[in-house]
Amino acid sequence: MLQLIEDDPWLAPYESDLNTRFNYFNEELARIENKYGSLINYAGRHHELGFHHDTSKKGWWYREWAPAAESLFLKGDFNDWNSESHPLKKKDGGIWEIFIPDKEGLKNFSQVKVQVKGANGTNDRIPAYTRYALQNPQTHDFTACVWQDKKKFPWTDKKFKLKEIKSPLIYECHPGMAQEIEGVGTFREFEENVLPRIKDLGYNCIQMMAVKEHPYYGSFGYHVSNYFAPSSRFGTPEDLKSLINKAHEMGMAVIMDMVHSHAVKNFAEGLNDFDGSGHQYFHEGGRGYHTGWDSKLFDYGKEEVSRFLLSNIRYWLEEFHFDGFRFDGVTSMLYHHHGEGVAFDHYDKYFKEGVDWDAIRYLQLANTLIHELKPEAISIAEDMSGMPGNCRPVSEGGVGFDYRLGMGIPDEWIKLLKHKKDEEWKMMEVWNVLSNRRQGEKTVAYAESHDQAMVGDKTLAFWLMDKEMYWHMRKDDKNLIIDRGIALHKMIRLITSSVGGEAYLNFIGNEFGHPEWIDFPREGNQWSYKYARRQWSLVDNPELKFEYLNNFDQAMVNLLKDNNVLSAQPAQLLNVDETNQVLIFERANLIFVFNFHPNHSVPDYEFWIPKAGKFQYLLNSDDPHFGGHNRIDSKTVVHTSFEKEGGDFLKIYCVNRTALVLKKM
Repeated sequence: MLQLIEDDPWLAPYESDLNTRFNYFNEELARIENKYGSLINYAGRHHELGFHHDTSKKGWWYREWAPAAESLFLKGDFNDWNSESHPLKKKDGGIWEIFIPDKEGLKNFSQVKVQVKGANGTNDRIPAYTRYALQNPQTHDFTACVWQDKKKFPWTDKKFKLKEIKSPLIYECHPGMAQEIEGVGTFREFEENVLPRIKDLGYNCIQMMAVKEHPYYGSFGYHVSNYFAPSSRFGTPEDLKSLINKAHEMGMAVIMDMVHSHAVKNFAEGLNDFDGSGHQYFHEGGRGYHTGWDSKLFDYGKEEVSRFLLSNIRYWLEEFHFDGFRFDGVTSMLYHHHGEGVAFDHYDKYFKEGVDWDAIRYLQLANTLIHELKPEAISIAEDMSGMPGNCRPVSEGGVGFDYRLGMGIPDEWIKLLKHKKDEEWKMMEVWNVLSNRRQGEKTVAYAESHDQAMVGDKTLAFWLMDKEMYWHMRKDDKNLIIDRGIALHKMIRLITSSVGGEAYLNFIGNEFGHPEWIDFPREGNQWSYKYARRQWSLVDNPELKFEYLNNFDQAMVNLLKDNNVLSAQPAQLLNVDETNQVLIFERANLIFVFNFHPNHSVPDYEFWIPKAGKFQYLLNSDDPHFGGHNRIDSKTVVHTSFEKEGGDFLKIYCVNRTALVLKKM
């Protein structure tokens, strides 16, 4: 019996389905190993296809998979864009190839396209395995660039130990919007200006969005066109390597927002109908189109598609030293219905109704490959369905991810802030949302990510303080709305991180309550960058209250890290007081006290604790350094009192809208 079923008896009725899924994976892995020697070799297609310089023959090989194409011609600045002078020859398996001697002028950063003749006519296309593409600033068209790291980037990150990151504290970021200027930031600017901020806050992991080339900037990087190419709008491949190298030198892991769930439908820039067949990389007809995302859907059952995507994983891990991936849109991959309009209220929904077995097998292969190449790598699933076993090892019958995103948590905070008055919040409901997760499957907790910051929604800071943030964020300005917002902003983040999972995520700028939303340049806003940036000057201004939230985030992150809170056993509930809206729990031998009440501050508040002793305050959200009212002396040592019938109790001043963390001395 699979370990997954032994650990969850509710899965017993689905043993046949899980065994079938497990065998489907094992049979494919055995076939791959028998034919290619190993899964790693199988995922080496990028070493064969695309452009590769042959030093012995002094020239470039270019190879392309286009089984239905009638002819392919390479054209570019090296041959004055001649459409006939450099034809490719068709080989076995639908592979086309050509060799171009150095003397003909092809070199690193030469601009090229491949002319493909097929059933859909004759069209200029971007080679599928291109490693760099440039966008014309006038026409906005993309052109492929020949690129190979011939000089070998001087990596200096050998001392970085990924295995030392036991619990990821993730800073989600977008390189283009990381600058204050109203424009597109670069990898170099991010390295110089933003990495030190992240390091100073204490985060140990960066999650980078929009790394791969995408034609429409406003897609946030989720409509990928060129899977092996870092977006040229942020800089060169060497610039990205420099950023990752510097992050490693600072002790921070770097993971990529990996989009293998769909691809841009654009014909000119992407893979859509590359060879004219209509179904080369993607499913044929309606199954190959995601109506909600207006994008194309991969056919994971095809060998060349599987090799393309798995090689993509290997390429980013090896060539750029990424430390893992956050897989976007996993729910869409797992089911033919993509999770749209489906309530996952029964186990049948996970194993019997509309499940895409090819996609599950691909994800199992992907996670197997990731951990073969880099055993300590971080693999995260963005899955809102909650499929059992998604974050269990493949050997146990799972899909193999290390973590899943706790997507229900931010939704609950928004619902509370939007629909309920503060005094209506129920502590047990908050606790259940944060603590309810599958045993043995790790969760990345977060109060808000980029999703909650986009136009059409609001950040937590904006839900809490709204327009008051424009006028009352000076430290000498007393304002009740701002006071409430700052207090709850701190409490929401601390309780989310300390209860909600085994890892924590924050989106760039939200740690200091960045005002407003994110709105990328588009026709509807006159192509403005005003809201596609981060206003660091707000948190850097010592006269503004943003500094308070930044100070608290730094203290919170370091408390979680220094006390190994996220790698400890799940939080244990000690006290629920709905009258005073007090929630108390223990995790990692720390006592967390939250009083969410608008005005109930309770002197000599008494509650049971598991161990007697003297306790000191490690964190006090009411501290003036965090914008609090200084109602508690954080230097106070609290002693337990012994009660004959009930055990040991602590007695503290339980201040309203305040979070406290105590540790036994």
